[in-house]
Amino acid sequence: MLAETGDDRNRFIDARALKAYAGSAPITRAFGKKHHVGRRIIKNNRLHNTGCLWAFAPLTASPGSNAHYRHRREVGDWHAQAQRHLFNRMLGQLFHCLKNS
Repeated sequence: MLAETGDDRNRFIDARALKAYAGSAPITRAFGKKHHVGRRIIKNNRLHNTGCLWAFAPLTASPGSNAHYRHRREVGDWHAQAQRHLFNRMLGQLFHCLKNS
């Protein structure tokens, strides 16, 4: 994760920029009165693949991650959506740690 994000702490202005770079942030397209929320196609694939594994690993070890994943599944998300949402949350926490350390 750290190798792909880089060592420059000022590379990403905020957590949203890091999430968009990793491909975990959703993309919203509006067409008149209709809007579509989908996944990003253009992203850093190595970071995205590593993030999927990173979000899958704590499901058995971390009660907080498992509770968040289960909540997303109960809301109606598919497995990939719930996992991407957990990855998105973990990236926000990573950004906070990098900025404040």
